[in-house]
Amino acid sequence: MSAFHDVLFPLSVGLGARGGPERFTEIVELASGHEERNSPWAHSRRRWDAGPGVRSADDLALLTAFFEARRGRLHAFRFRDPADHASCLPSAQVSASDQLLGLGDGERTRFPLLKRYGEGQGVYLRPIALPVAGSVLVAVDGAAAGFTLDGAEIVLGEPAPDGASVSAGFRFDVPVRFDTDRLEIALDAFRAGAVLSVPLVEVKLG
Repeated sequence: MSAFHDVLFPLSVGLGARGGPERFTEIVELASGHEERNSPWAHSRRRWDAGPGVRSADDLALLTAFFEARRGRLHAFRFRDPADHASCLPSAQVSASDQLLGLGDGERTRFPLLKRYGEGQGVYLRPIALPVAGSVLVAVDGAAAGFTLDGAEIVLGEPAPDGASVSAGFRFDVPVRFDTDRLEIALDAFRAGAVLSVPLVEVKLG
């Protein structure tokens, strides 16, 4: 049976990965020359190739061991996107005011973690599935708040007052799996500078 292994893809290899978000857009060209565009995906999906991060024989051994332990495509795992793994800009430090999670109503205590992309009408709210333990900070109306973390949701120690802003800062990983059941390794080619292909694809949990 497939499962999610709560282990992190080797950081030394992942830092060299290339990739990012993808969307699926259906486009129908009309006789008038206009287009109708639609997307069946509510959320983007991310893909990477971690092959460029394999720079040494030790990296290769680490990758092979990790691949075998996940049984190829069978089991998902954590991956840290080198370009997007925090609630703030890469040049900033995580703070409790980074992302608005919602407004209190005097009763609600649970707020899913999310990250905003863009502004206004086009804003995209990305659900965060795998916050990094110990990195999460929470504030209610700008003041540090007590909370516990339940999966990808924060649970406040007491309900936020009606209309109070609940915000959070955090680092996060992405649930992914290998998108291949085979690693093709040629040592001579690798030593000559050839780059491996190690495709990874984001998966949904639950």
